[in-house]
Amino acid sequence: MPIILRYILLALGLLSLACSLVLLYWPQRVAAAVPAFAGLLLLHLSYFIEANPGWLLFWGAAALMVAALVYMQPPGEIDGHRSSNLYVASSAIAGALLGMIVDPRIMVLGIILGAFVGQMAYSRTPSGRWMAQAGGKVMLHYYAAKCLPVVVATAIVSIAVEGFLL
Repeated sequence: MPIILRYILLALGLLSLACSLVLLYWPQRVAAAVPAFAGLLLLHLSYFIEANPGWLLFWGAAALMVAALVYMQPPGEIDGHRSSNLYVASSAIAGALLGMIVDPRIMVLGIILGAFVGQMAYSRTPSGRWMAQAGGKVMLHYYAAKCLPVVVATAIVSIAVEGFLL
């Protein structure tokens, strides 16, 4: 493969990963996991990181499932706010970074716990008070609907970043 093509794929992959991080904080009708997976695939094709084909298949299927989940949801929050994205995405990224520091093998667990902590922090704010009053079942449904797409996108971006570090 020509070296210029490798660097073009690298630039497109990094741009896709950055787009995914923006979509974590400012969600649209496109799930953040879709550009994250595209970025991981482009980085793998550029030979700058080496991803296991099984990983690519797993995270590709996860990105497709999350994209379908996001597409089927009504836009925004129940009360019209979007502030939960700030809490959930920031804490998921912090969990990913903490997981990378402790041990890269438990990075996804850090992301899952970080998203949960972000959801709990959001439920204590004035705009998220409805969630704390509704009970545990609503919190579980909210985690599946809003935090799961963040977890998948953050995990894919973290795997790409970890590929550069290792």
